[in-house]
Amino acid sequence: MILEALDYAASLPLTPSPFRRHIAASVSLLARARRCEKAWAPHEEMSQAHVLDTVKAMRQRRTAVVLGSGLLRDVPVAALAKSFDTVVLVDLVHLASVRLRLSARRLRQVRLIHRDLSGLEAALAGEAPEPLAFLRQVPYLDLVVSANLLSQIGVGARMALETSGRAEAVHTILPQLAAAHLSGLAALPCRTCLITDVSYRVLSRDGSVLEEDDLLCGVPVPDHRKSWDWTVAPFGEQGPHQQAVHRVIAA
Repeated sequence: MILEALDYAASLPLTPSPFRRHIAASVSLLARARRCEKAWAPHEEMSQAHVLDTVKAMRQRRTAVVLGSGLLRDVPVAALAKSFDTVVLVDLVHLASVRLRLSARRLRQVRLIHRDLSGLEAALAGEAPEPLAFLRQVPYLDLVVSANLLSQIGVGARMALETSGRAEAVHTILPQLAAAHLSGLAALPCRTCLITDVSYRVLSRDGSVLEEDDLLCGVPVPDHRKSWDWTVAPFGEQGPHQQAVHRVIAA
C-alpha cells in the first residue's frame, strides 16, 4: 500500500490534469500485476516475443509507436529503443514508477504522450470515431504496436457510459469503438502489431465454465498468427474457487 500511495502521489504532478483521474486505475493495475506476477509472466513473455518477431522482419526502423504502453510489462521497450531511432509511448497515464524505470535504463529515444485512444468523445458527439488519425502526422513512422489495449477501450467506455447515465448506448457505441481501432490500424501505411484479449472465461476448480463473454463487443476477431490463454485472475485473486482466463490473439 505504501508503494502504491507513493507512486500515485509522484504521478500526479507528472500527469496533465485531464488525465489525472486515471492514475488510481493504473496504480491498481500495477498492484494487481505484482500479485499475479507468476500467472501473468507467460502472457507478458509471449506478447514481447510477438513484438520482437515483428521487428526482426523489418528493414526500416525509424519511429515506433506503442499504443497502450501502460506498465511496459508486455512491451520490450529496451529492445525497441535499441532498434528504432525514436519510440513513442502513448497512454492515458505514464506512472512515475514507469518513468523511473525508463530513466534508469537511459532510454533517451523514448517519448511519452498522454492521449485518450478510445474515440468515445467523437462517438458521443455523433461523429465517426478516428482515434488513430493522429498517427498520420507522425513522421518516419515504421511500426505501430497496439499492446493489449483494444479490449480495455470497451471496458473503459462501458464504465464511462454507465456512470454518466447513458447505459443504453453501450450496445451501439462499444462495437463502433472496437471497429474504429481495428480499421485505424489497417489503414496505416506502416507495419502494425496487434495484441489483444478477445474473450474470457471464469472457471471453477473442476474446470466448469461459470461465466464467459466476448471482449470485442461483437466485432469479429481479426485474422491472427498466434493465440494463447492468459490467466488474468488466478485462484485467490477474485475468489478462492474460481479463476478468470482470457483468450489472447497476436496479429
